[in-house]
Amino acid sequence: MSNERPASQQRPAGGPGGPRKKRPFQRRKVCRFCAEKNLTIDYKEPRTLRYFISERGKIIPRRISGNCSMHQREITEAIKRARNLALLPVASTHVLP
Repeated sequence: MSNERPASQQRPAGGPGGPRKKRPFQRRKVCRFCAEKNLTIDYKEPRTLRYFISERGKIIPRRISGNCSMHQREITEAIKRARNLALLPVASTHVLP
């Protein structure tokens, strides 16, 4: 017995799902607070903090926002303080699924 298959039973290249698609090159995200030293993280500036909150009111993770770990912790703390003082909403308006 041979382990070779006839030509009609050969699998397509790339596995059962077909050929793999190449992902376009994505540029590495840079922490905007490290890049621009004059930017500060302050809980009293809700305009700055809104960039790091999703539509539903959740804090955006650093792998998406591109912040370094130190500044992501500061942003998280500032957002929580602003929510506590009602400068930012705890949750956005109710969105139906």
